[in-house]
Amino acid sequence: MRTKEREHPARQSRVRGVGATGRPVTLSDLAREARTSPSTASRALRGQGYVSGEVRTRLLAAAERLGYVPNASAQNLKHRTSKIIGVVVSDLSNQFYARVAAGIEAELRCSGYQMMLVGDHNDDTEELAAARSFLALRSPGVIITPIRPTVSELLAARGVAVVEVDRQLSPRSCDAVVLDNVTGAFAATSHLLSLGHRRVAFIGVETSWTSDAGRRLGYQQAHERANLPSDPALSLLVPQGPGSHEAVIAEFLARTQPTALFIGNNALADHTWRVLRDRGDRLPADISLVAFDDLPWMDMVTPTITVVAQPTEELGRRAAQLCLERIADPTLPRRVVEIAPNLLLRGSTAPVA
Repeated sequence: MRTKEREHPARQSRVRGVGATGRPVTLSDLAREARTSPSTASRALRGQGYVSGEVRTRLLAAAERLGYVPNASAQNLKHRTSKIIGVVVSDLSNQFYARVAAGIEAELRCSGYQMMLVGDHNDDTEELAAARSFLALRSPGVIITPIRPTVSELLAARGVAVVEVDRQLSPRSCDAVVLDNVTGAFAATSHLLSLGHRRVAFIGVETSWTSDAGRRLGYQQAHERANLPSDPALSLLVPQGPGSHEAVIAEFLARTQPTALFIGNNALADHTWRVLRDRGDRLPADISLVAFDDLPWMDMVTPTITVVAQPTEELGRRAAQLCLERIADPTLPRRVVEIAPNLLLRGSTAPVA
């Protein structure tokens, strides 16, 4: 025989929501509406402990009628943490980051966590503001595409499980999920060299991030493996940040006259493709092109673009897994997961004329 459960009045006053009319709705209000006890209502809403299917259905219907929304702040205070994982990415308009976030969200949802997504616009002040917000929300974990190591280390020092994704800036403080950028860039450049191109230009971003630095290194290593000099004049590094670089790219191509291009990210690939179109250059008859990262438009233009494809959503899923594992066991050793890219040969590359 199941005993009737009662809840202490003080506890009832702490666990409350806000109704659709703006009037506070307590857990006791909800329990009375559903003709059950507050403790049963609490278990049903948390999804923990036994509650019959009939009672759960009745409680959810009552919550909808009353407009009951759990008070997340009160719950966070009670448990000293929340079920919200912070995610900070550099550029919400870039499909790469959107797909990473999609992978993170899918993994977190399966484990009963929610994602709160913030774009920092490659601004370290906004990155720090996002970190402070997640600390205030008592988020147990944060996944970040870091701009500086400062924020990752600040969060880790406060006991937050931090995972850096796409690039690693704080190896001593945080877990990381990164791509094998060196291998991807090496494969792309080696492909162009194998087609007989000897003036292979590189267009990338001027940062010390492991992603950008790794792609530059792979480009150089491919030349070394082929016993060919890597001409510094054939490398264009544009400033990190938003904005169009088409004028700079057009001037660079006019000055250097490469026969092939390796482009270090999808945004620069978009700019470069537009410059080539405006110049009247034909791919691959006049110039060959390989881009790092694969976006839908690259398989829709004519000719299609040869790319180093990143398993982007897998990056996000693995980052979420590491974050949840770190939350469950903060004593785990620091881990770095390195994921291999894939060179997809399409129509934008051909032997040198």
